[in-house]
Amino acid sequence: MTNMNRITAFTLLLTTALAIAMPLYAEEERPSADLSVSLLSAYIWRGQQLSKNSLVIQPSATFSYQGFSANIWANYDTDLYKDIKELDNLTETDYTLTYGHDFGPASIQAGYIYYALDQAEDSQEFFASATLNTLLSPTITLYREFAHYPSTYLTLEVSHSIALPRGLSLDMGLLGSALFSDDSAAYPDPDDPGDDYSGLHHGKASVSMTIPFTSFLHDPAARYFTITPEVNWVFPISGDGSKDMAERALGNSRDNNFVYGGATVSFSF
Repeated sequence: MTNMNRITAFTLLLTTALAIAMPLYAEEERPSADLSVSLLSAYIWRGQQLSKNSLVIQPSATFSYQGFSANIWANYDTDLYKDIKELDNLTETDYTLTYGHDFGPASIQAGYIYYALDQAEDSQEFFASATLNTLLSPTITLYREFAHYPSTYLTLEVSHSIALPRGLSLDMGLLGSALFSDDSAAYPDPDDPGDDYSGLHHGKASVSMTIPFTSFLHDPAARYFTITPEVNWVFPISGDGSKDMAERALGNSRDNNFVYGGATVSFSF
């Protein structure tokens, strides 16, 4: 898919979400939409350093109704690193379809992701997750790639929010991951390149603060907007994970720890 087609699809989704959701706003049971843009100091995906020394802009649009949701997300790197100058600045566009349902103490989700990539063959995944609606909201998620890089990616995550005055909340999360590859060319064992990667990989600790615009603006329209500053730390949780992250780092830096942050502005209705 060309970059022009990706931009067109993204624009169409935004327009469709606005056109459909706004007339139904007053109804008791209605679709919802969330439009956001994140400005971050780095793009780190599953422990892989995909940008360096540049600002990345990540717009996202999600349209939801009765448990179903459709999302489009993109990554725009404002200053591509010298090792990947042949790429377009719009490096990735993802399309996600999800269905979720609550079953008493647990919430279940399942879905499909299409990764339209500029730097590699496009990727496709099915995923499923389960969350216990209890302290720390423990969530386990399994992703299965089946298009070009057959592998299974597993995460376990916990999170907690602390309510603050004026509608603010302090949100914290901790994630651990494991990777089980079926393709040694895509994900080799660091100690045996002829074998597939299999085992624990990386962790991620995050802290953010959700700030509704109503906390500092009295305009009625402010209730639709929030801003969320964030800080993230990505780190290896195994020896093989450390070697894999260092091997994939840009510029032969061998970095395997990444601290980055930024902010997201969201419009929800």
